[in-house]
Amino acid sequence: MADRVFTVLDLIDLDLKEHNSLNLRCIGGRKGLGRSIDIPDLNRPMGAIMGFFEDFAYQRIQLFGRGEAAFLRRLETEGKTDTIKEMFNYTMPCCIFTHNYTPHKDFFEIAENARCPILLTDLGSADFTARLMRILSRIFSLRQVIHGVLVEVYGLGILIQGDSGVGKSETALELIHRGHRLVADDVVEINCIYGNILMGAGANKIIGHHMEIRGPGIINITHLFGVRAIRDRKEVQLVVELEEWDSDKNYDRLGAEDHTVELLGVTIPRLTIPVKPGRNIPIIIETAAMNERLKSMGYHAAREFNKNILKWIESDAARSVFFGHDDVI
Repeated sequence: MADRVFTVLDLIDLDLKEHNSLNLRCIGGRKGLGRSIDIPDLNRPMGAIMGFFEDFAYQRIQLFGRGEAAFLRRLETEGKTDTIKEMFNYTMPCCIFTHNYTPHKDFFEIAENARCPILLTDLGSADFTARLMRILSRIFSLRQVIHGVLVEVYGLGILIQGDSGVGKSETALELIHRGHRLVADDVVEINCIYGNILMGAGANKIIGHHMEIRGPGIINITHLFGVRAIRDRKEVQLVVELEEWDSDKNYDRLGAEDHTVELLGVTIPRLTIPVKPGRNIPIIIETAAMNERLKSMGYHAAREFNKNILKWIESDAARSVFFGHDDVI
């Protein structure tokens, strides 16, 4: 469920481009544009317009495709509007017609009286459904605002976290200088898509691609490095935790054991990197990104190293036992 009320007017006003565009416009029932959309799903109301209202999913957006439009034309020809009137007795969020089909004036009048918005799109039903479900899944997804920096390194979305002043932004700036991309600095909004994918973006689009660097102050990454250095959204696939070096702490030097963190119910890999003068943190993060990609392809360097060491030890031990016998010439 979304953390705010999402209305039909919000759906029309979404700033969507290219393959996400819904091409929606309101052609009737404007008084109902403030109706809320509470369920991220669609309903094809063929049963309702035929007069079957048992289990009618009226709480969902009602989508009228070619089949529903053809049946409406038949009802219009026969002058039958009873089932349509009964359908609008239910408080539906809105009715959307695909393929640029405009319903009959009787349908408009009934919808106006019921204050139910009528929307029109030139997209086909299948294409529109795919786009709308993708958009609604993002809008109604679980979300969390996290303090950190989100960058894309070798195609991997890395969330850099740590205490204030540890060097998160400076590390990200060096990664950008090395050809990687910034998604968001300081405040990152994480959305859980489809229950198992974490998508990160800037919590504020206006300041999303700016960075605060102690010394120079606020800098605009787009103006300094160009559009190649930014990205609006990216899946979070690795969390890197920067912390001040603690000489009394035992750090994992082999990496044989995988560490994870849970965000919005999704478990993702986590790497802790101790920071101290002389350590090149950006190149360590680059290496970690490449190593994580190798793991996703089934190769775990630390475990492979352990296996080779064990083989060597077993081989050497066997040789020692063999050559230690008195009867060996």
